[in-house]
Amino acid sequence: MTSHERWNALLDIIARDGRLEVESAATELAVSAATIRRDLDHLAQQQMITRTRGGAVAHNVSYDLPLRYKTARHATEKERIAKAAAALVAPGAVVGLNGGTTTTEVARALATRTDLTGVGVEPALTVVTNAVNIANELVVRQHIKLVVTGGVARPQSYELTGPLATLVLPQLTLDHLFLGVDAISADAGATAYNEGEASINRLMVSRARRTVVVADSSKLGKSAFTLICRLDEVDALVTDTAADPDLVAAFGGAGVQVIQA
Repeated sequence: MTSHERWNALLDIIARDGRLEVESAATELAVSAATIRRDLDHLAQQQMITRTRGGAVAHNVSYDLPLRYKTARHATEKERIAKAAAALVAPGAVVGLNGGTTTTEVARALATRTDLTGVGVEPALTVVTNAVNIANELVVRQHIKLVVTGGVARPQSYELTGPLATLVLPQLTLDHLFLGVDAISADAGATAYNEGEASINRLMVSRARRTVVVADSSKLGKSAFTLICRLDEVDALVTDTAADPDLVAAFGGAGVQVIQA
């Protein structure tokens, strides 16, 4: 078990039980008590938990693990998904990206496409995003015109949400929206755990000519708290080759193009 996986597991335990004891966590995760103590010290330094004598309790943050930890989950699959998604974009297009680890990989794949990096008078690509981490990575790319929506940043996802984030998007049209989701199913559509993020993402969908959900197979066939968009508003799904064939068939039957990478 990697450190990222342990941190995630420890936060899951605290979210489940409200507190954590070192010895019981060590037994549950099959690691040493010393390892658990080091992990708890690290999470406390990140202000994600409060250390107690013999363990830890929940801190005043959400247990939606920040992106720098989540990135380690399904990393190889997300890189393949991102490359396949980025290949759908023609030079000169306007691309929307919401927040998330997979869309962050899409941003990186777009930024490093060799056919987009040539010097020209006009930008090779325009990217519209409500994710400050994506904006931070793309702002130094001279061949990309970057538009950031504005809004209030959520530290769990780095997404800008709230009324301020709705001012820019109604004035724009996106050729492609690469939409990261917490879950997607044939019945529930594309969904998210946070209603603020879902609201902005829903607006992005309404401004896009083509909406492409990018999601690894662990998110398929599931639903989260709040709706982003119905499945009939999704044009394509880019996922990995481990996706359940029955789920792939269900998406295809609903008219969604499924690309497996």
